[in-house]
Amino acid sequence: MARPRFEPSPCSTSSESSSLGPSWLPLLSAPADFPLEIFETAVYQLIHHPEYNSTLILRSDLVNETTSDFPALIPALDGLVPLSNIHRRLLPRRPGRDEPLEQHCTLYGSESDPNTLILTPIILPGGFLPYYHPAVSHLAFRYINATAPPTLRLEVVLLSADTETDPGSRLYRTGLSLLDALHRYGWGALTNYKKRVHHDCVVPREIYQDLYLVMRERFKGLVDTWVESTDPLKHVFEDIGIATFLILLWKDTYTPPPTSNVPPDEPWLGWGRPPGGFLDFGCGNGLLTHILLSCGYPGLGIDLRARTSWTTYPPHTQAHLRLDAFDPQKTLAAGAPASMYTTPAGQFIIANHADELTPWAPLLATRVRASGFLSIPCCAWMFDVRFERGKAGEGEGDLAALVESLNLGADSGNTSGYAQYRIWLAQLQRHCGWEVECEVLRIPSTRNWALVGRRHLGGDEEAQANVDAILQSVSDRGIFKTRTPEGKAGKEH
Repeated sequence: MARPRFEPSPCSTSSESSSLGPSWLPLLSAPADFPLEIFETAVYQLIHHPEYNSTLILRSDLVNETTSDFPALIPALDGLVPLSNIHRRLLPRRPGRDEPLEQHCTLYGSESDPNTLILTPIILPGGFLPYYHPAVSHLAFRYINATAPPTLRLEVVLLSADTETDPGSRLYRTGLSLLDALHRYGWGALTNYKKRVHHDCVVPREIYQDLYLVMRERFKGLVDTWVESTDPLKHVFEDIGIATFLILLWKDTYTPPPTSNVPPDEPWLGWGRPPGGFLDFGCGNGLLTHILLSCGYPGLGIDLRARTSWTTYPPHTQAHLRLDAFDPQKTLAAGAPASMYTTPAGQFIIANHADELTPWAPLLATRVRASGFLSIPCCAWMFDVRFERGKAGEGEGDLAALVESLNLGADSGNTSGYAQYRIWLAQLQRHCGWEVECEVLRIPSTRNWALVGRRHLGGDEEAQANVDAILQSVSDRGIFKTRTPEGKAGKEH
């Protein structure tokens, strides 16, 4: 069922006055299209997720919540009493440019049912409002049931009488976006909307965002030294995000090293890490390898072709970028000699948009008894041909249960080729003996689904036999061709 059209209109100051008090200015209104009992659910979305409505806000953190002893700063309203108050802290996405802001979010009602939300910024003496907050001392979202149909209305108390409020003003445009969001949240709650995508299933949002800000400041200068023809803003910040996710995943998975005197600006030096380091399998431009090495994580990046950017990295990174063509029969076959793919023991395999190498990652992780792996699929490849919709995964199992475990949404979201490819990879991962975890990464890419393997399902002998059977079927088809490495890379390649 489609959401009714959001139909806002500006409030006329000559004909519409506020029942909240003489200082309140009605700004705009729209039909509610949902009943009053939904209002509280809808405004909680506004309170807890301000980042949905502003690209300048990172998130909000809860400072305090109360249903009594309300702060003196919140306004007294004619005919309404405060029911609950959430004291939150708004965190900016660019801390170097914008300041954080604390704010009271107060629900009011005439009895027990809330019908008004007031946002009150806490401005310290001599302070000022950051750019991302409208120039108001109070902002009210109201559900007015006395009209037919019921109405959503946005009202404000201006900081200055000179503030422009016409439909072309910044304040009006901001109010329009917020009221539209409230209308959308209310309709979603009414229709029991379920999110198709769930973020932060493996790594919590708050700790990821906090570390990402540190990592971004540390490595953002790489944008200025980018020599590839690709967009540096996308690739640099994407790999910073992936490195942040990996560091926190490893922190949660592995035992910390016996380290003392950890520098406060490099806390990850005292966090858990893979016992055998990492292998960036199909490392491409080598940026992810460089970031992880720069943070003190040992590892290698291997690719078929050396990139221009490899020579721009410091000597330590260059020495850990290797040139090699992956040959599964020589690398994964039973009794194959040790190689850079198979040593040291306990390494963590990374397949970051690795294209043709993507399906080989779980096989490699199983064969070398890796401590875990991360796969971020991009172009859909099977072992020796392009992936086609409708292909069955390796092994058997309850497909519906697997799809549900991947958090693909209310209707499974599995009609696209990319979604079906993820399902196929997840089935393959289980077939190779790994528990499947799925995360939607916070990176600037439409190919941002990650499949994580860090726990074994048991039955190693069966998993190894499954790898042997896949290798044999690839060999029997005779389609796979090992390519020739291109360019120069680090030592011992």
